[in-house]
Amino acid sequence: MTENNTTSTHHTLPKSSPLSMPRHQVQEQGIPLRKESRNWLYAIHTAFSRLFVMVITVGLSTYGVTEMYGVLSTNTVTNLQWLFLVLFSINFFWIAFSFSQAVLGFLICLKPRFLKHKEADFTFTTAILLPIYNEEPYRIKAAIEAMRNDLLNKAPAKYAFFILSDTNRADAWIREEEAFFDLINDDKTDCPTYYRRRQNNNERKAGNIAEWVQRWGGAYEAMIVLDADSIMSADCFITLSRRLAGAPSVGLIQTLPTIVRGETLYGRLQQFANHCFGPIYAEGLSAWHGMSSNFWGHNAIIRTKAFAESSSLPILAGKAPFGGNVLSHDFIEAALLRRAGWGVRFDTDIDSSFEEAPPSLIDVLIRDRRWCQGNLQHTPFMFAQGFVLPTRLHIFSGLMSYLSAVFWLSLIIVGLAIAIQAAVVRPEYFSDLSLFPIWPVFDAERALNLFYISMSLIAAPKVFGWFAAMINIPRCFRFGGPILLTLSTLLEIFMSALYAPILMVSQFGVVMAILRGKDSGWMPQSRDDGALKWAVVARTHFGHTLFGIIVATIALMLSKELFFWLLPVTAGLMLSIPLSWLSGGIRRMRIVPMLGLLRAPHEKRAAPILTQLQKNMQSLPQRHEASPLPRLLANPKLCKWHLAQLPNTPKGSVVFHAPTVTAEWKVKNARNMEHLEAMLEANETMALLNSPTCIEQLKTLA
Repeated sequence: MTENNTTSTHHTLPKSSPLSMPRHQVQEQGIPLRKESRNWLYAIHTAFSRLFVMVITVGLSTYGVTEMYGVLSTNTVTNLQWLFLVLFSINFFWIAFSFSQAVLGFLICLKPRFLKHKEADFTFTTAILLPIYNEEPYRIKAAIEAMRNDLLNKAPAKYAFFILSDTNRADAWIREEEAFFDLINDDKTDCPTYYRRRQNNNERKAGNIAEWVQRWGGAYEAMIVLDADSIMSADCFITLSRRLAGAPSVGLIQTLPTIVRGETLYGRLQQFANHCFGPIYAEGLSAWHGMSSNFWGHNAIIRTKAFAESSSLPILAGKAPFGGNVLSHDFIEAALLRRAGWGVRFDTDIDSSFEEAPPSLIDVLIRDRRWCQGNLQHTPFMFAQGFVLPTRLHIFSGLMSYLSAVFWLSLIIVGLAIAIQAAVVRPEYFSDLSLFPIWPVFDAERALNLFYISMSLIAAPKVFGWFAAMINIPRCFRFGGPILLTLSTLLEIFMSALYAPILMVSQFGVVMAILRGKDSGWMPQSRDDGALKWAVVARTHFGHTLFGIIVATIALMLSKELFFWLLPVTAGLMLSIPLSWLSGGIRRMRIVPMLGLLRAPHEKRAAPILTQLQKNMQSLPQRHEASPLPRLLANPKLCKWHLAQLPNTPKGSVVFHAPTVTAEWKVKNARNMEHLEAMLEANETMALLNSPTCIEQLKTLA
């Protein structure tokens, strides 16, 4: 790609400043953590937090497993019951681990913050990276304009934006250039914006960022990575840069992104939970993570040289889905930074770090396929050389976020099998040739108490979040006041309970598909309102509905008590089609915001950066109906800028590329533009747009 190539208005890309980024292996020697500038109080706080989590997790798990063993039988435990006990133990341990972190976070939220992170003045320039892939570019432009204007007012000449495109569709590529042309070719040099599109999408988002590091990383001591739906205030950017400057041994600082702009039912559910319950989990995670925290792939600042020297991802042995490039790169990049001795920190007290959430249940399920494959890929890293225990727990948590669906569904099926066995199989009271009969014993009262305890542990973090908001009067009224906050919490718990079984069965299917060797591919995330037609939703959830009906019918045939016992699971599955249909589409559940339910704090008093984003969003242009080729030729300045970004081909070099060859032939032999567009395949259109020769020939058809 041409660098410092001048068009009629502005340069395209900055001068190269390469950084070496050697690729690492799964198995490597770890390096002790660099000397941290914090005082002894921080180390004690981390150690106590880890001890707190461990004691509660182990204590509750021991109690739960012991009680369940007592529930199953006071005499002989059958093989099926042993399997049930194993599955229950795994699930209960995961519940106890999550609960212990929530308790820790709740206690921290109740007291004033006494640990302060050191900050220092910074003289370096920070790059703000926005990797995009077939996204809606005008939404991104609106966010960049809001963030850049804020930075120009508060920190001129300290930041630069890089839009790093991996887009591989012709229409999306030209639409990006149309959207970003004015933004890039202006005179705001105190906060420049650059645009680069890769022709080769090797290693997806991780490769996109790595390519930037190797070309320009040497000129920027720090980089802040955003997602296409991220937005942060200038104060947030500045705080991140100051904290990185004040902690020379820290390689990455992750913020707590809060969800905004949730307008559908599912979006509002995620948004409310994120604002009300999220801080409880976040404070607990941050406390026990210490200097060995995690990375979520966006809304974080990274020390560029530390990242370059330590975080080039290994290529896993074998083929996809378990081999090849690492998909969920963020967890492993943080792990590699920590293995190289760099601190990784999770700062929950930095405000105005925002993101958006998938708008519907189906959008979440689509995203889960990629995330699930990426997390299952991490299995070799959990036992790899050089990683510290918190890193291994991060990887384990990522695995359990999807494997727990397998364990929960297996537990339900095995429990149902035990009930069927008890109903249809004649008991053998003297199976061991004993003079005394072996009576099948099931302690129903003990089982009911254990069920109540399990449900309490699951619901407790949400109760903690509700209580923490209730006692903080200003925050409570940003949720709509105590009554609306309470009703919203109850509604979120109820709706989440309905959606949870659908997610469980879907994730079970995804895990099984990946274990069978099915690759999830790379799909862009939906940024619209998620409204789908009833027929599409019905096709997606037909299997879930049928499975729920079958389980409910079997339970009802066995006993009414079992039917009602399983109803919290089967109800969501049987209603999966209407529930999923209602989850997306802004108009479908408009009554929820009209009643003031599921309100988020920013809806009452929005941060200035969100107000500016909303203002920018109101002037977004309509999507062009014309195809990309005529649109490019109709704008001479855009066409010239497009050509300036294409890579230079060394003279005399000949590289055979079949789509380019066929595209050239079709351009030469087309009668007109309509005829050409009818002949071109998608890959040929992309090849044409990458060829200056083809574009010059194309002008004869305009």
